[in-house]
This record gives sequence, structure tokens and C-alpha cells, in this order.
Amino acid sequence: MMDLDFLERLIKALDESSVDSLEIERGGTRVSLAKTPRQTTMVAPQAPLQPMAAAPPTSPDASAEGAAPAAAPPHVSSNLVDIESPMVGTFYRGPAPDAPPYIDTGTDVALGDTLCIIEAMKLMNEFECEVRGTIVEICVENAQPVEYGQVLFRVDPA
Repeated sequence: MMDLDFLERLIKALDESSVDSLEIERGGTRVSLAKTPRQTTMVAPQAPLQPMAAAPPTSPDASAEGAAPAAAPPHVSSNLVDIESPMVGTFYRGPAPDAPPYIDTGTDVALGDTLCIIEAMKLMNEFECEVRGTIVEICVENAQPVEYGQVLFRVDPA
């Protein structure tokens, strides 16, 4: 159980810092604080990307003369699953700076495989995979700060 004084100090510390949000668990109670409202993100499979038709110019000055033709969008599987950050922290691809990353693009992953480490409040939290499949995209650079709900990986489920 968190006392009111502790919560007030957390709010003051967040307000005076450059951190946008904070999540803490203590004594079985979890508290999330954020300066800006969070956007809800679904972790369901995504719909396939469809190319958009070019809109007609709205004015004579908006003509597309001389514009290069748009490249065709790359093929994207319609059943990719986004794996999101469960907390605010710093993203690390491997267990140490000189160690190889846990996974790379194209790596087959199983339930429970370690994907990365997220450092939060000087604690190194190993983040395990919750879906079986193949890593299609790593969306974050090593040692980059991440937000709660930010997409870290895209997986093509098996």
C-alpha cells in the first residue's frame, strides 16, 4: 500500500522532471502517472496496407506536373502483431554493450524467449516474448528511450 505522502512526492518529482510518464508498483499496488494523456493502441493483427489513390489537385497551383511517380508500397503481411513496451525506460537489444543482441530481424521466437531489456529506475527488466513467430521489424534503436505502449517489435506469428 502506498501512502499519500509518497504519491505526492512522486507527482512532484514527475512534474519537475523531463520524464513524461512513470509507472511504479509497490506493495502490490500499481500507479501510473503521465503529464500527457495516453493514446490507446490495439495489439491486434493489423489490416493490410492499401495504396491510396492520388487526390485531384484542389487548385491550379497544386498540380503534380514534374512530380516523380510514387513507388509501390512494400508487401506487408496482414497478420503482423505489434509487441509494445510494458513500461517507460531505456531499450537495450542485448544483455551488455559488447554482447550480441538477443534477437535480430528474421529470428524465430517462441513464448518466453527474451527479446530485449528495458532499464527503468536503474533496474534491468528482461522482456519476454508472448507470441510465437518471426521478428519482421525492430522498431527501436539500441539505448533509445521508450514510452509505455510504444511498438518495439513486429512479429509475423507462426
